[in-house]
Amino acid sequence: MSATGIRLYAPAPGWSLDADVVVVGSGVAGLTAALRCSAAGLKTVVVTKARLDDGSTRWAQGGVAAALGEGDTPEQHLDDTLVAGVGLCDEEAVRILVTEGPGAVHRLIATGAHFDESAEGGLALTREGGHHRNRITHAGGDATGAEISRALVEAVRARGIPTVENALVLDLLTDAEGHAAGVTLHVMGEGQHDGVGAVRAPAVVLATGGMGQVFSATTNPSVSTGDGVALALRAGAEVSDLEFVQFHPTVLFLGADAEGQQPLVSEAVRGEGAHLVDADGVRFMVGQHELAELAPRDIVAKGITRRMQELGTAHMYLDARHFGADMWATRFPTILAACRSHGIDPVTEPIPVAPAAHYASGGVRTDPHGRTTVRGLYACGEVACTGVHGANRLASNSLLEGLVYAERIAEDITARHADGTLHARVPADPAPPQRPAHPLLPPEARFTIQRVMTEGAGVLRSAASLAAAADRLAAVHADAAGALAEDGKTAEPGVDAWETTNLLCVARVLVAAARQREETRGCHWREDYAERDDAAWGRHIVVRLNPAPPVSPHRPSDETLRAAPLEFTTRTTDTARFPSTQEQ
Repeated sequence: MSATGIRLYAPAPGWSLDADVVVVGSGVAGLTAALRCSAAGLKTVVVTKARLDDGSTRWAQGGVAAALGEGDTPEQHLDDTLVAGVGLCDEEAVRILVTEGPGAVHRLIATGAHFDESAEGGLALTREGGHHRNRITHAGGDATGAEISRALVEAVRARGIPTVENALVLDLLTDAEGHAAGVTLHVMGEGQHDGVGAVRAPAVVLATGGMGQVFSATTNPSVSTGDGVALALRAGAEVSDLEFVQFHPTVLFLGADAEGQQPLVSEAVRGEGAHLVDADGVRFMVGQHELAELAPRDIVAKGITRRMQELGTAHMYLDARHFGADMWATRFPTILAACRSHGIDPVTEPIPVAPAAHYASGGVRTDPHGRTTVRGLYACGEVACTGVHGANRLASNSLLEGLVYAERIAEDITARHADGTLHARVPADPAPPQRPAHPLLPPEARFTIQRVMTEGAGVLRSAASLAAAADRLAAVHADAAGALAEDGKTAEPGVDAWETTNLLCVARVLVAAARQREETRGCHWREDYAERDDAAWGRHIVVRLNPAPPVSPHRPSDETLRAAPLEFTTRTTDTARFPSTQEQ
């Protein structure tokens, strides 16, 4: 069984593959890790939830932050990152990022990625919020993620790395010693592999992206349902800083009832000189921060939300009419097309914008080599908490983090392979029980979870809103557990039920952590604790699931059913990461 004894109810694997490394996810982090492992001679398999080129990376508009410009230095990049992270960044992790970042970008270019060039030659660099230098490289104007994804996908295909597409990862396989031994997964649709199967490998790299779909409105694609964090929790791994969800300040406002993935209006638009204004044309960010519209994202999101509350409106405006038609068409063609598809022409009118869930600054805790607290399990990209982002991610650090830490993971796995410590593991997991031990949620509960999270744990939070959210989420769990206890029935195993169950898991952990952090810091904004409190909260909330007994066939009390199997460990440390002392 997994370390906590918690597994998704699913059929037994009907097929299997063997590898040295299985990488789960096909964004910049996952494909970089796969390419580096394969180049080192390791048999590598990539598992991805949709198509190989359909992850979150391709939606990234802004670019990659790195000290590549004249006069810029890694030290300046470090300073900007530490300021944005509001006291909770791990300085060693950030130093790794900013010093290894320029080389990682050049290696990405060598892989085949084409970035925009300036008129003078060399890379064209721009600014985004929180940066004091022009250090953002971009491609296709505002299509950086799409270009990076294209280059990496082509490189993976050129190397002939085996891939399993349209596959939802379910749970971690472990051996008798608790070491990773692979993953179970479900392949959607017909193909070489169908239904539930397993990829057996002694090194598992989680690069599953974020969990934005836990909220009603998000910039994340529909596949971002927190599967990696939920898998890690069930496997006994620790997660940190889940309360720090970054809400992007400028997401195209499609109406108060809009749900699902919303079009992003990149921070680079403000970097090129666009202004945030209210309906009367007042630039309300001026005077709130020295960088005005280019303040770190948490500050801009709060500024927009405050102005919306003051005026009783549901959105603000981003005014870039002064760009002119040519600049819009060449620098921001993707955003221009998205706006026009929704009846808005940014060339002639301001763009209605509002904050929406965008990026998880926390995730599965790792050390400097991407190792988690479960041996053989690694994490990189948005699913991981490397310590880089602290309480608020600095704009365009995410793609760079994926590059840098994926390379470090590949180096660690390669070294373990060379010294003989990376060897095949025999999964110790027994066959799935005939009767589910833990309930699956009905797919329709997904919308309940999203509405609860948006109302209670969105941009602005309070003790009351978070308590209400916790109670409502507990009731969703209790309903499913009660039905299982009474008649042995649960939702039919399938993608929708598994995703919804994952969403409930990460939602309950997020809310519990947000309730515990009684201060305002970075992305975490408590209206009942308006100030930052370093003395009490200059630390990280680390969460690990309790070992959980299966639901009894005799209906437990309502109090038992509503209790979450969560055990919190709050460490008074300067870092969300753990030391690199664990023997893998």
